[in-house]
Amino acid sequence: MTNRPGLTSTADGNFAAALNASASGWNQAMGIHFVSATADEVVAEMEIAEHHRQPYGIVHGGVHSGLIEAVTSVGAALAALARSQSVVGLENHSSFLNAVREGKLRATARPLMRGRRTQVWEATVTDTEGRSVASGRVRFLALEAGASLAGETVKVKDSSKS
Repeated sequence: MTNRPGLTSTADGNFAAALNASASGWNQAMGIHFVSATADEVVAEMEIAEHHRQPYGIVHGGVHSGLIEAVTSVGAALAALARSQSVVGLENHSSFLNAVREGKLRATARPLMRGRRTQVWEATVTDTEGRSVASGRVRFLALEAGASLAGETVKVKDSSKS
């Protein structure tokens, strides 16, 4: 089932393979790999590397915040596709719970609220041992096709024409 040009889900609505195949930008630079991605839950992992660490040798808080934003953004975007909308983040409130230096980070995002104009998603980041290392909430604004964003027109495929 295709819901957006170049983005196809499996029969069960999982977009992870399509997201991994089209990785670019920040997600690609950070090494984010989507395990599963639906409009109800997104799970992604990344292996900690040198470029993820701050001077004390622990994972930089921006990495945690960015990972939280990445998984919540994907979930919110997939939920918005049903209404032919796209989403942009308005707020990202992240808390750093435990320092981590190495291993794998796993982020799981789920919606708290999905309205017509806004969505709120929550994510938890765990380390290799399953310990919570960060958590966050991101609030999104839903945009209709044709809306202007940073000087460009938002392009959203009409899901009724899939």
